[in-house]
Amino acid sequence: MVAIRENIERIRNEIRDAEVSCGRRPGEVRLVAVTKTRPINDIIEAVRCGIEMVGENRVQELVEKVGTWPQDLPVQWRLIGHLQRNKARKAVQAASAVDSVDSLELAAFLSKLAGEGGKKLPVLLEINTSGEGSKNGIAPGETEKFLEEILKTCPFLSVEGFMTIGPLGGDESKVRKAFSLLRSLCGKARDSFTLPLPVLSMGMSGDFRWAVQEGSTMVRIGSALFGDRTYK
Repeated sequence: MVAIRENIERIRNEIRDAEVSCGRRPGEVRLVAVTKTRPINDIIEAVRCGIEMVGENRVQELVEKVGTWPQDLPVQWRLIGHLQRNKARKAVQAASAVDSVDSLELAAFLSKLAGEGGKKLPVLLEINTSGEGSKNGIAPGETEKFLEEILKTCPFLSVEGFMTIGPLGGDESKVRKAFSLLRSLCGKARDSFTLPLPVLSMGMSGDFRWAVQEGSTMVRIGSALFGDRTYK
């Protein structure tokens, strides 16, 4: 538990240093703790140490953790992993936001479910800026068309911005290029649709410093906070 507190402090300091290094105001970038396979007690400790947003990759794990979460400990649950349509209903019920919307079919169904529940669901649109076939997300060239269709047909979704995952391999120039592309796409979309689109979710444990320098407003950190993941 001491390690979690120390890791959170260290990561926040590194985010702040990255902000300052590129002339950004400290505190602009928000931290999402990625908690796939992490025990509930570790997550509780992280939230008690100041974490405000938790990111879960899998719907079933999200549902289980939300179901056992202390009612007196507020936190925002974000679904950050790929979402299949057959699990969308549970996701809408459990998640505060869905950060991985990557098809019009999924967007339409999420909007329908949110409407039935009497709420407007915050979402991020996932863009595949690396071009890697192993990653989900729409092609960069389809971004504005995708956003336009969602704005027209999904009244119960609130598009907060975009999300991407950096390319594999850790090559700084390639990673920065993917992050820079997302920033550019978001800027164009803001101008085209006169929307704030405040969230650029990019950067994980291995590349979040570059992401901050390329304009990220939300980084998703797991192993750097909790240690190496125990797979299950």
